[in-house]
Amino acid sequence: MSSSFSRILWKSFRTHNKLWRLEKSVERRHLRCSSCSHSRPLCTSPLPLPALDGEPKVYPEKITNIVDQIATLNLLEVSQLNQHLKERLNIQDAPVMSYGAPVQQSQQKDEEEEESAPAKQVQTSFSIKLNKFDTASKVKLIKEIKALNPTMNLVQAKKFVESVPQVLKADIGKEEAEEIKKKMAEVGGECEIE
Repeated sequence: MSSSFSRILWKSFRTHNKLWRLEKSVERRHLRCSSCSHSRPLCTSPLPLPALDGEPKVYPEKITNIVDQIATLNLLEVSQLNQHLKERLNIQDAPVMSYGAPVQQSQQKDEEEEESAPAKQVQTSFSIKLNKFDTASKVKLIKEIKALNPTMNLVQAKKFVESVPQVLKADIGKEEAEEIKKKMAEVGGECEIE
């Protein structure tokens, strides 16, 4: 035998041997067929065809039998089945949304609004706005604005002052707004609380 022929023969033997091993490993695996109830290597039973539009879906006999058995259970047995399935399949309880509760809450809110309608709404959130300033005390005002807003540097505070009217602070309490207004008046700024 020539050496090239023996190499070709050896390669074909190795390739055939690999394929044979692969087939044997697949045969050894027992896959459970989802469309039938038996367990055998690579089940060859045909898959069910998908239902066409407008046609009723055909379920396997096994599923139909389970549904028929569940349909005969009373409410207590269904509850027990539900609990057992949750424990067996490790399913967490989902929060149940009540459809009647939001309607009742909205009715209660409407009644409360009608009762409180005569009461005047009180503003709790204020903004303070710098309208104008004295040019002689511009440097003091820039320093005070930088102190109010620690994220600003001097250049940003200067640009802020030069582009008045500007909102100094928003969504603050009445006392804090009054305090800021007083500080701005001391350094030559005229503010208003909105």
